[in-house]
Amino acid sequence: MPFYCYKGKMCCYLWMHKKFGQPYIGIVEGARINHPDLLQEKRAKMKIMLIDPTIDLPIGEIDEILKAVLKLYS
Repeated sequence: MPFYCYKGKMCCYLWMHKKFGQPYIGIVEGARINHPDLLQEKRAKMKIMLIDPTIDLPIGEIDEILKAVLKLYS
């Protein structure tokens, strides 16, 4: 599982959703971020952003989420 860290802390990761069969970006501190594209599911701490592989990446939304993550770690 590709995991990415920022300032020595786990930040986010890439994985495949078993139920939907789509790749997603997992945000470790996602519960602390409010964004309409993040799904909580049954996770207590993490949220995910599903990525539709048939369309272009939503760069603007990904950028907003990652900026919010970096703000948490600053």
